Amino acid sequence: MTMTGSATPEQWAIRISHILNTALGVEHFPIDVAEVAQELSHTLFPDDPVSLIKGDALPSFEGALVRAPPGKKGWGILFSTSIASPGRINFTLAHEFGHYLLHRLDYPNGFRCSAQDMVRWDSEFARIEHQANVFASYLLMPLDDFRKQLPLSVAPDLDLLGACAERYGVSLTAATLKWLSFTKRRAVLVLSRDGFILWARSSNSALRTGAYIKTANRAPRPIPVMSLAARRGEDRGSSTEMELGEGVWFPCEPCTELALISDRYDFTISLLHLGAALTPDHTDEDDEGLHELQAPDWT
Repeated sequence: MTMTGSATPEQWAIRISHILNTALGVEHFPIDVAEVAQELSHTLFPDDPVSLIKGDALPSFEGALVRAPPGKKGWGILFSTSIASPGRINFTLAHEFGHYLLHRLDYPNGFRCSAQDMVRWDSEFARIEHQANVFASYLLMPLDDFRKQLPLSVAPDLDLLGACAERYGVSLTAATLKWLSFTKRRAVLVLSRDGFILWARSSNSALRTGAYIKTANRAPRPIPVMSLAARRGEDRGSSTEMELGEGVWFPCEPCTELALISDRYDFTISLLHLGAALTPDHTDEDDEGLHELQAPDWT
């Protein structure tokens, strides 16, 4: 396996997927990131491998890539022992492995990544965090396999997306973001807590037609009072669905809202399915709108 330092996150992940397919067969999910990171790094970079992967107390950090102490060689990947979800741990490990492959030579002091860091959009830091997320997404949820689970024509509910999350060993949020990255359908994912939107992500088709919700560098935005997300309470932990009229989530068009209230993390996941575009492609894609497309935390 020959890769250069200029390889993209997608190229690294796709090449590793080919190796896993050859060695383990196409049904090798979920991927054991710790095993892959250690074995592959020892093969490719025997003088600079990933020599340690472990959970540790990391105040305010979810994961870290750290250089080995003096007298030892290589790198360590750490994840916070406070992360309760196996899916989030798996994605965190893949994210830090992405930093190892893509960035360790330029950043010899390593990385310490919090959930907030992964959504920062300030210069160089934003670019490398996004690259690590892209690598993790392509490694854990290869696009060719994901499309077999959810063909382009399917408008999935949260149960179908949850089945994908279980297959790949990731969170429901990560699986939904992956689907949004390739679907041709108009859809928007919204995460909210305590009546306010945390962040939102649109599919490319939705974004091009102006269906997106801006949250970056803005005052907290309340969820619509008539939305399914606003009706918290009785069905916590189970998904529900509701047809909503014009003006609830977006002006002048209705949508179908699928919502799941998470007991574990106390936030609400809303997936909004929109119909065919009502307006021509949205051409005023300012920097802020593009940032909204890429900002959410994949974990």
